[in-house]
Amino acid sequence: MASVFAFSLAGCKKSEDKKETQAESKTESKAEEQKSGELIKVGIINNDPNESGYRTANDADLKKMFTKENGYDASFSYSLKNDEQIQYAKTFIQNEVDYLLLSAADTAGWDSVLQDAKAAGVKVILFDRTIDADPSLYEASIVSDMNKEGDTAVNWLAGQNLPEYNVIHIQGVMGSAAQQGRSGALDKKVAAEANWKIVKQQTAEWNAEKAQQIVQSVIDSGEKFNVIYAENDDMAKGAVAALDAAGISHGVGKDVVVMGFDCNKWALEELLKQNWNYDGQCNPFQASYIDAIIKDLEAGKTPEKTIIMEEKGFDAATIKQEDVDNYGI
Repeated sequence: MASVFAFSLAGCKKSEDKKETQAESKTESKAEEQKSGELIKVGIINNDPNESGYRTANDADLKKMFTKENGYDASFSYSLKNDEQIQYAKTFIQNEVDYLLLSAADTAGWDSVLQDAKAAGVKVILFDRTIDADPSLYEASIVSDMNKEGDTAVNWLAGQNLPEYNVIHIQGVMGSAAQQGRSGALDKKVAAEANWKIVKQQTAEWNAEKAQQIVQSVIDSGEKFNVIYAENDDMAKGAVAALDAAGISHGVGKDVVVMGFDCNKWALEELLKQNWNYDGQCNPFQASYIDAIIKDLEAGKTPEKTIIMEEKGFDAATIKQEDVDNYGI
């Protein structure tokens, strides 16, 4: 039995060595091709561009950068479902892309396919969202600090010093980094404060119509509320549509505080008109950072592991037209 076990371990070791040799050989081959002017082959996995204004801007930024004119052969795949994204990743690995760029629908479930990518010599770069995976499985990440976004928004809300907080909490796609960060901060505050209450907490999956239905259901129930905490601008827009239909005032000095995230230009204009109260920035322009990381890797340099996008929150009481012009997406 001992000799059989030893043989089996030796077999595993040979297999691992073979995978490493194949990955190294493939990397060297790609480097030689790219020196001779070949395009860098990139597979990009993103959420649906129709998900929100943020995502539309993010997708447009990537498509503007990853072109043949800029030295790239880029393919794009989209889904809001993690299992579909993982399948896209497997396909890109089989198609021998040089780089896999990933904005994950869910933080979990990525270890296995990223291990496959590493074994195949495919370099992985995360953008927009973090994942729960060993950092050795990706080269770098260019992400928003979703926990900080949530903390900044909740701290702003606490600073309004309302006598009581009765919150309709409209969540994004459950399990995404954006949802976890923006929800987590509010959940923590509600648990800690006696005068904070969640009236309704439900996902609208980033969708305005679903958000409108959620708020309408609370209005129909007769339960009182004075805060809309929507985890993106589109859902805040849907919530406001329900308020308007019911004749409920909202915005600065009105019955309901309205909060959104992403800083679409039209949303910041709502703040400027004082129809909304707060909007948290989420910066979608990550393509230039990814391009710089790829150039470093191609030159044999080690890039910075994590780049956090600079972001802020905007208050209707202080926002200016130049903020709308400079930060609206």
